[in-house]
Amino acid sequence: MANVTIGLLSPGDMGHAVGQMLIRHGAKVMTCLAGRSERTRGLAQKAGIADIASYGELIRQTDMIISILVPSEAEATANRVAEAVDGADFVYVDCNAIAPATAQRIGDVIMGVGGKMIDAGIIGGPPQEPKTTRFYCSGEDVSMFMQLNDYGLDVRSVGTKVGQASGFKMCFAAGTKGVTALQTELLVAAKALGLYEALIDELGLGDRLASMERGIPGMPVKAKRWVGEMEEIAKTFADVGLTSKMFDGAADMYRLVSETPLADETPETRDKNRTLAQVIEILDNQRGGK
Repeated sequence: MANVTIGLLSPGDMGHAVGQMLIRHGAKVMTCLAGRSERTRGLAQKAGIADIASYGELIRQTDMIISILVPSEAEATANRVAEAVDGADFVYVDCNAIAPATAQRIGDVIMGVGGKMIDAGIIGGPPQEPKTTRFYCSGEDVSMFMQLNDYGLDVRSVGTKVGQASGFKMCFAAGTKGVTALQTELLVAAKALGLYEALIDELGLGDRLASMERGIPGMPVKAKRWVGEMEEIAKTFADVGLTSKMFDGAADMYRLVSETPLADETPETRDKNRTLAQVIEILDNQRGGK
């Protein structure tokens, strides 16, 4: 697939980095910034992503549409794309952190207007170097998306059914972001019980404290997005007959974090010197005020 042109929805924290990586490796990347924030517009400009006036024009000018959004926007965006198709052939790659059932509903919408649906899940942070973030995909024909391995991405197939890649993402995120929610909650509980310092000392005897110190201070800027992701994990587990309660609780924990001023920061503006203890102090104060 020479001179590939990608339509990217949307160039946020993850999306603009993906677009930048594709551009560095010879792809052309476009987006539609209608209704997007000034920050998103700035990220798109920084990455060199061209702005197209409408979804319809974006579909006509690109080889595939890649959707990278917060989970709550995934279905509405797919519906907007479907409404704008106007008979054009297109490939739609949904890379959002959503439950398999949500991915299947999106697939029904896309295929209902003649599009090809590829389900995908992203593992890792916004890519800064080639092949450092993995894109697991599934669907009847993932060959076009797999060709982006030639453009700096690491794309891997996990099956032929829409929903499998999303399920893979949900299971993986349960063990990463779900664990971060649990770690955050237990530290806030220890603070409330007057046991924080003693617990920190005990955690420091092994390797558990180091992972918390690395992960939790940078979490609040992502908490608003992660509420929806935990809710999608809860749906995933409920759909296979398991309890959703752990991840309903994780969503509640991220909701608490999202109500603090920490969640209003951005990756660019957050205080990178803020310690784990300072984050927990702020969250304990938030808990006490509820």
